[in-house]
Amino acid sequence: MIRTLAIGFGLLEAVFPRQLIDASERLAFDTPETGRLQPWTVPMARLEGLLFVWLLVRKGGGLGALRAPLGVFGVAMALMPRAVVAFALEIAYENPDDLEPKSWVVPATRLLGAIYVAAGVFAGRGATPEDESRTAQPPDQ
Repeated sequence: MIRTLAIGFGLLEAVFPRQLIDASERLAFDTPETGRLQPWTVPMARLEGLLFVWLLVRKGGGLGALRAPLGVFGVAMALMPRAVVAFALEIAYENPDDLEPKSWVVPATRLLGAIYVAAGVFAGRGATPEDESRTAQPPDQ
């Protein structure tokens, strides 16, 4: 179920990156219209969605394939949310100093980081019936 939702989100990001960015800007900034995206921001968002889907659907993939990236990003987000937000704005926008994130963005970044750490720790821990059938040994006769 979670894997299906994650694949759906990755596809949404790959197919509609600009719409997701626009919606995120409206939620996160007091004056979203002042932001000027770097030329690579939308293509990189699309690539991120495709990479996310590829990691989830490839043979031997699944949520376990995302453990390390989720853990690394999660630790940074949980421990240094202001620095992560500032870094993300620097990368994505030509004018990051003109953007003022709303007051909830930094605490939400910290919370999301903690969730990423938990997902990184627990991703792939539970075996699914499909996993069990792939690893099951034939009974001795």
